[in-house]
Amino acid sequence: MPATPPVLAPVQSCDFEAMLKLRIAALRESLERLGRFDPARARERLAAGFAPQHMHHIEVDGQRVGFVTLRPDLLQQPASLRLDHLYLVPNAQGRGVGSWVIGWAKAQAHRRDIQVSALQHSDANRFYLRHGFVKTAERDFDIDYCWSPEGGVPA
Repeated sequence: MPATPPVLAPVQSCDFEAMLKLRIAALRESLERLGRFDPARARERLAAGFAPQHMHHIEVDGQRVGFVTLRPDLLQQPASLRLDHLYLVPNAQGRGVGSWVIGWAKAQAHRRDIQVSALQHSDANRFYLRHGFVKTAERDFDIDYCWSPEGGVPA
């Protein structure tokens, strides 16, 4: 963990380009491993889910090192939360920042499940399993997970 704990800061619409750059830096290696790195597609994917009201910058020692999106997943019954984005720049990974963010997300859940997807062959898969998420599905490029506050396999 860094010397000072991470903090979350609000996201504004004008932050899109900086967040896109950060997302590409965080995902590039995993996407290249899958043969799926495409800057135009990265832009489209972030734009499709860009919801500043549900997004937070992750800052450590006054520096932005990532961002997280945690929003209601209204397609799930009962309603759960969806962790759409959790990206950290490579030099912030492995320092406890992501674990801190997962702890924050679990505290926001208020007895609701949290759904998340990770790219196949990404280090994020081990990260989510380590934090109590359970694999629920596997698709061509992604693996879906769910964390349930009751533990075990979600309903």
